[in-house]
Amino acid sequence: MSMMIFPCVLIALDIGAAIIYLINRDYKKAVYWIAAAVLNICVTF
Repeated sequence: MSMMIFPCVLIALDIGAAIIYLINRDYKKAVYWIAAAVLNICVTF
């Protein structure tokens, strides 16, 4: 289970970055970070 800590933190950071960009209405970068989170989810799980 300890192997999953880093990927989960990375996914959380990607989602956090997407939220910040959504708040600032920079939708292109928000979509980028959401896509990065989805990619990490697909690779990890």
